[in-house]
Amino acid sequence: PNMDAIYHEKQEGQLCAQHCLNNLLQGSYFNPIQLADIARRLDEVEKAHLTEGDIPTTQMLRVMEQPSTNMDDSGFFSVQVISEALKIWNLEITPLTSPRMKQAMDVPVNEKAFICNHELHWITIRKLGKQWFNLNSLKKKPEFITNTYLSLFLAQLQMEGHETSSGSVLTEQELREKRIKHFEMFKNS
Repeated sequence: PNMDAIYHEKQEGQLCAQHCLNNLLQGSYFNPIQLADIARRLDEVEKAHLTEGDIPTTQMLRVMEQPSTNMDDSGFFSVQVISEALKIWNLEITPLTSPRMKQAMDVPVNEKAFICNHELHWITIRKLGKQWFNLNSLKKKPEFITNTYLSLFLAQLQMEGHETSSGSVLTEQELREKRIKHFEMFKNS
């Protein structure tokens, strides 16, 4: 693909989860308000689960007063928020440390994308056409990654402490169909 045709959000504040998602999906589909709504819903579910059953009132109050584990004031969003956001698109991410992802680590070029986190920064590594790109929002532009270098690049990220997940990404036709449904969902809510 032409480098100018690749959607690449650059870092704004601490919104790397938003940039990571939008770079993965190749368009401006998520904003901080939508991601914060997802984080709040996750927090509510988690707090409801933690306060189920017969627990003392003081313990319940402590749980309810806890700050969000899914977002913070800086704009950081958790992997759970990213995962829930991708579910809207019928996409899922799986940690590469999962036994079912052995094939992805052995032959990463057969995957469609990788999402990585290191020290609270999210990045997307994505195949566009038949080529791989580092769509890190801290970079000025997408960086081309050869198929040969992809394995080494992912291994280096893991050695540096990045948590890496693989995600299935839709074809361009499927993506166009999902975009329409995605916009309708947010428009109607």
